[in-house]
Amino acid sequence: MFAAFGLVFVGVVALWLYALARKTGGMGDKRARQISQRWIIGGGIILPSVSIVVLLLFGIPAGRSMLPLSTENGSPLTIRVIGHQWWWEIHYPDAGVVTANELVMPAGEAVDFHLSSLDVIHSFWIPRLGGKLDVLPGRTNVLRLEASQPGSFRGQCAEFCGWGHAHMVLPVQARSRADFEAWLRARQQPVELNAEHQAGAAAFQEHCGHCHRVNGVTNGGVAPDLSSVGARPVVGGISRRDDNGIAYWLRHHRTPEHDQHASAAFPDHSVMAPQHLDAIAAWLETLGND
Repeated sequence: MFAAFGLVFVGVVALWLYALARKTGGMGDKRARQISQRWIIGGGIILPSVSIVVLLLFGIPAGRSMLPLSTENGSPLTIRVIGHQWWWEIHYPDAGVVTANELVMPAGEAVDFHLSSLDVIHSFWIPRLGGKLDVLPGRTNVLRLEASQPGSFRGQCAEFCGWGHAHMVLPVQARSRADFEAWLRARQQPVELNAEHQAGAAAFQEHCGHCHRVNGVTNGGVAPDLSSVGARPVVGGISRRDDNGIAYWLRHHRTPEHDQHASAAFPDHSVMAPQHLDAIAAWLETLGND
């Protein structure tokens, strides 16, 4: 579209400059009217009509592929996406799996994303896979996307939604059907508590479990689900710096570098004993590493 309209713009400017520079040479009124009529019909009716038809021939099939229409292979997979300030809640209703800031989808298959918001207007966008769609409070919009092959992509909120908007990142993975089903089965299993991390799990239950859910451990539903947080490349909008990425976030998310004026949304972990933070982080790092 940029190329097409760029050519139109160049053509219009060239004709405008030509009209300013040319001399009529004593052309009569009748001849001038005939030339004007040709330009009006050709440039004002025929050219726009042809341009619109060409764009529609290109745009309608592309747009249709993103609509939740019936397919020959039956109903596509449904994934519910709920926007929050400032994170993404992901539901796989057929499998009973819930994640946060972690989207996995089958490659080579159409997926219907049911988009809604619990606070303000967000916008769901995975640039490599297709167009974006607004995520509105009190309404569910449906967007169909398909990853033609396995790969990793970056999703992003594309509507300014507050101070933490820039950190509302959504890592996306497209996997083969077999790998996708294996991932779902792993996420359906409750988290096992081993002796090495009992202290971290106990501290998490006491200080964090009323807001965060960990499958089989806590049932909090206010903040992001952390059942597989150890496998996520991004924590709280901050890219994992190293193997201690969660500990880094727990200690630094309220600093001026990362706070983004979102302090009301995040608890102040500085009130907790450092050894409790370290134990919680060490336990969370193990979750989802299957």
